[in-house]
Amino acid sequence: MDYNRYSDSLAERYASKEMLYIFSPAKKFKTWRKLWIALAEAEQELGLPISDEQIAELKRFQDDINFEVALEREKVVRHDVMSHIYAYGEQCPKAKGILHLGATSCYVGDNTDIILMREGLQLIQSKLVNVMAGLAQFADTYKGLPTLGFTHFQPAQPTTVGKRATLWLQDFQMDLEDLEYVLDGLKLLGSKGTTGTQASFLELFGKKQELVDRLDDLIAGKMGFSACYPVSGQTYSRKVDARVLGILSGIATSACKFSNDIRLLQHLKEIEEPFEKSQIGSSAMAYKRNPMRAERIAALSRYVIVDALNPTLTAGAQWFERTLDDSANRRLSVPVAFMGIDAILDLVLNVVDGLVVYPKVIEKHLLAELPFLATENIMMDAVKAGGDRQVLHERIRTLSMEAGRNVKVEGLDNNLLELIAKEDAFHLTIEELKQSLKPESYIGAAKTQVEHYLRDVIQPILDKNKDVLGMKAKIDV
Repeated sequence: MDYNRYSDSLAERYASKEMLYIFSPAKKFKTWRKLWIALAEAEQELGLPISDEQIAELKRFQDDINFEVALEREKVVRHDVMSHIYAYGEQCPKAKGILHLGATSCYVGDNTDIILMREGLQLIQSKLVNVMAGLAQFADTYKGLPTLGFTHFQPAQPTTVGKRATLWLQDFQMDLEDLEYVLDGLKLLGSKGTTGTQASFLELFGKKQELVDRLDDLIAGKMGFSACYPVSGQTYSRKVDARVLGILSGIATSACKFSNDIRLLQHLKEIEEPFEKSQIGSSAMAYKRNPMRAERIAALSRYVIVDALNPTLTAGAQWFERTLDDSANRRLSVPVAFMGIDAILDLVLNVVDGLVVYPKVIEKHLLAELPFLATENIMMDAVKAGGDRQVLHERIRTLSMEAGRNVKVEGLDNNLLELIAKEDAFHLTIEELKQSLKPESYIGAAKTQVEHYLRDVIQPILDKNKDVLGMKAKIDV
């Protein structure tokens, strides 16, 4: 590592080796060469005078890239594609004359970008499914564990730990649906020429439109795509980048929500993210167990959400058939968004896999608030015992305010049940009141909702993607 140069934290610390390779120079330039071979093969099949020997020569050096030659050439011509054509031609003198025949720089540049984004989305898809599997298991394990619900981060009607987890899970499920839709719709640019009219190819093929139409289909098939975009300028519409990064932004949004809830739950000491045996929470306060993974998820999520504005602005700023003010921006914004989401999903997967639940603390917090939440049931029991509903309502209101004041002002425990038991109007003993405070009686259909959601919605998704399940994520820093 060169400590005298700036290094990218996403590449050096957070992103996986798999995602780093997808957007590496080696992967990009190898893909360029695959595209040049696909073009030559397609042109040969459509009748152009390209020999098997020339194609064989191109294939022989497909993965053996002479980077130094290309780099030196680029210093002279200031053009990356032409530099690599030159370098490839140095290795393939017999094929040199037919290399890149009829194409523009965007033939390799844009088609490669689509290919890399597709592979990046496929990796993200696998990680997203594994996150969902982990959350599904967690939700199922704790589907019946009552916990205090919160609205406005104020105590509200109880739910269950598992039901709350399904809220996180459903967000990621929607992200997966969006990802699969965009992924299934990705197409190659194909070979459209300088303004998208395919004029150079019409010239090559003697004005035979049917051959030009076949060219894109052949290239798409050779590169593993079903089709090319039917119309374009010199580039594919930059709206594609905006759609792809919109998916990544959506995943970041879901991850950020999840991480914020975990941070709040860790503050409450109800649920904690995994904490390594030798991990240091604070340089000053040795006792601390900071939620550093969840905080990193939140930090990287904000970065990806903001970064997703770049392709949106770029798409809107394009002029007619082509401008070059997209290039420098896309070289930065697209890869880092993929690196960011890759790192985020690894973190989420790691956190979900190691979540620590403290049922006793959860129960303590719930029981401290349950008397307030149970007042309607208590009032109904008192009415059945012969009380006046209107009188009882007013007494409960007054006693609740007194108990709340004891908790907030005096710092005492919630003594609402004791206050109610002293009131003759309720005809209920303290034992009878406590007997009514069964947390599971106040969770509504939470447990059933979890069971139905996991069975009807999530399990079919996991069954469909069973081949990619089993991923683990190890966080080193």
